[in-house]
Amino acid sequence: MMLNQHTQALRVKVEDAVKDLHNLTQEIGHKELATTVGELRNRMSEPYMFVIVGEVKAGKSSFVNALLEAGREICPVAPQPMTDTIQQILYGAEEETVPVNPYLKKVFLPVDILRDIAIVDTPGTNSIVERHQEITEGFIPASDLVIFVFEAKNPYRQSAWDFFEFIHQDWHKKIIFVLQQKDLLNEEDLAVNERGLFDYAQKKGMQDPLIFATSAKAELEGRFDESGFSPVRDYIRTHVTGGRGAALKLQNNLDTSKGLLDRIRQDLDTRNAQFKADRGFREDVQQTLDHQEAKSNHQSSILIENLLHGYDRITRQVGQELEGGLSFPAMLRRSIMGIFSKQSSIKDWLDELAKKLETNLNAELRAKLSDGVVDLADSIQQMAKMIDLKIKGSTTTVVKSDSYIFEDISDKRAAVLKDLQEAFGRFMSRSENFTDTRLFPENANVSPNIAAGSGVAVIGIILAAVTKVAVFDITGGVLTGVGLLFAGISAGLQRRKIVKGYYDEIAQGRSRMEETLRDKLFTYVRTIKSRINDNFGDLDALLANEEKQIAHFDSRYLELVERFGHLYKDLKIN
Repeated sequence: MMLNQHTQALRVKVEDAVKDLHNLTQEIGHKELATTVGELRNRMSEPYMFVIVGEVKAGKSSFVNALLEAGREICPVAPQPMTDTIQQILYGAEEETVPVNPYLKKVFLPVDILRDIAIVDTPGTNSIVERHQEITEGFIPASDLVIFVFEAKNPYRQSAWDFFEFIHQDWHKKIIFVLQQKDLLNEEDLAVNERGLFDYAQKKGMQDPLIFATSAKAELEGRFDESGFSPVRDYIRTHVTGGRGAALKLQNNLDTSKGLLDRIRQDLDTRNAQFKADRGFREDVQQTLDHQEAKSNHQSSILIENLLHGYDRITRQVGQELEGGLSFPAMLRRSIMGIFSKQSSIKDWLDELAKKLETNLNAELRAKLSDGVVDLADSIQQMAKMIDLKIKGSTTTVVKSDSYIFEDISDKRAAVLKDLQEAFGRFMSRSENFTDTRLFPENANVSPNIAAGSGVAVIGIILAAVTKVAVFDITGGVLTGVGLLFAGISAGLQRRKIVKGYYDEIAQGRSRMEETLRDKLFTYVRTIKSRINDNFGDLDALLANEEKQIAHFDSRYLELVERFGHLYKDLKIN
């Protein structure tokens, strides 16, 4: 009685754990496993369940009729296949047949052996596929013992062994073999087929196959010594009846739950592998963007340095000419000559010097801009093109679209990647994604001029406009300052002040030009990078959600593994 009380208490704990396992499969969205666990829960309170499987006309129904000792035919037997539905045979005070669906009916019988066991008689393994599905989802995972019935004359039919592999490898179910209709063979041939079945089962992974040879015909005719059913009933009494059935059923429920947990683990590992592959793709994109940003900024720095070198060379030449022209002998000579010619006056000379500075500086900077902008534009265009290629080549798919556990996530993932490809294609084709009037507000006519451009092809035009605006606005300011300096100072008396004022003006202009160009070009590169990254918003959201969900499911899985481990220990201890 104490054992029964403990077994009952343990069954409550197992039922509670299986309930949480069911909730996990539903939360994950694994429809197949959710159905299987739901059927397991429904049958946990039923007696120890035998599932009879085998090919059509192997003698399954005759075997069940003989085993039940009901004194009449329970499962129809005829020359043609009769079992067109699954029949679950249960104990009932009165005989009753209850249709459950087109492929399943419950038969209640007042037969004593059914107080301890329930029997499921199935269609042949080589019959209609939909019925296999019913067996798969409803009975095999929840079964406590599978009785595999073979025709004694031929236990080697392929469809039966294919189904055996499903039962044994996928669900690790306890299986015994029955060679039915042994009366149709002589003893020698029967022994050969028993040995052949034993060897074949071992090759399929069973360590010690248990085989019973039976004749339902002999049993039903009362020839009990010849029928071979006594060993089958002895096995049932030893392993099921006599109070052991409840504990064995709990053991089987735990084994099935462990198999279900193993499947969830495999699927979660696959899901995690897909997440890591997608995250690796995203990190690769980000690293590429960072690398290309650094490369473009380097090109910007080279362009700026070249412009500054040109600026320095021209302004130094003019500065040297200014300093030499302001020497006392030169000034005296120019003063004397100015008596006879207005064009030789100091003022005219300074005006010419300012024009020379403007002409040479503009020519130098325009040439360097033309060369440098091409390289910089190519670098920025490569940023967009490389990301476009990576998106088009993002084919790493770990999960299968037809996997139940990934049905929702695979569809969502495929939709996000498809949208990403389409959106980035549109992004690449629109010039407005590569323009930003905030970068060059000083030159409002830049935007209309590039409106006819398309995508990355317009970058060189934009950069040329941005750099020219920045350079010539600043150099224009420098030239104005120099002109005013030349016009407002009495040259003959202020040589040092003029020279110092010139170089001060030049240095300030240089600093402004470097700062402005660096800010505008680096900002432009950063803006393009940011706009490229914006296309990955949905993918980033998907990955963030996946990481959170996988962590949650892993935690739930580990909790259940620990709970079932404790239940295994409690069952073995008692």
